[in-house]
Amino acid sequence: MGAETVERTFCFVDLAGFTALTEAHGDLDAVDLLDRFATLTRESLSSGDELVKTIGDAVMLTSPSPEAGVAVLAGLLERCSEANGFPLLRAGAHHGPAVRRDGDYLGAAVNLAARVAGHAGGGQVLATVAVADAARARNIGVAGLGSRRLRNLAQPVDLFEIRLGGDERSDTIDPVCRMRVEPEHAPGSLSHAGQRFWFCSVACVAAFAADPDRYLAAANPPERRY
Repeated sequence: MGAETVERTFCFVDLAGFTALTEAHGDLDAVDLLDRFATLTRESLSSGDELVKTIGDAVMLTSPSPEAGVAVLAGLLERCSEANGFPLLRAGAHHGPAVRRDGDYLGAAVNLAARVAGHAGGGQVLATVAVADAARARNIGVAGLGSRRLRNLAQPVDLFEIRLGGDERSDTIDPVCRMRVEPEHAPGSLSHAGQRFWFCSVACVAAFAADPDRYLAAANPPERRY
């Protein structure tokens, strides 16, 4: 298939804390989670959307417009928040031209979307202006974060946080495996440094009790590289 230039919205979404989850629960559970993530991603696609590829614990999506990009992200975050045993997602989106070749997309717009996603924290959706404007048009909350320096980009980029996934489920996170936990159903909890933590399993309770500072230091990972 020959190369062609197209205008699309590009989104990168990954599972926050996946490395910690793999260490805590093992490779088989991690692979099962990746399979569920891919399935939920496909279920979130509408006409014109594409799951371009999976990249470890991340997916690359593309949509025909910023409005469609917001819709697919909203659907994916909702599905994952309703699924048991899922960590928080983090995502980044940008709209612009790219070269489509052999089922993949290449170019500055794709790179920028990846950099935006790498700047997001767990549970956070970041976007550039066109995608943020599309979210506002749907009456979704948007907060301007100002201009940010992103890795390998010469000029700062205006970033916006899109407040998707505003469901009533808990955003309490197990500090060991980074999985979402419902405090009222958590198998265990501990207090440390004046703060209460809840855990998805007794194994995570024991790991945290043995070295709490290790897991608290890992709660703010560096920018993700795709």
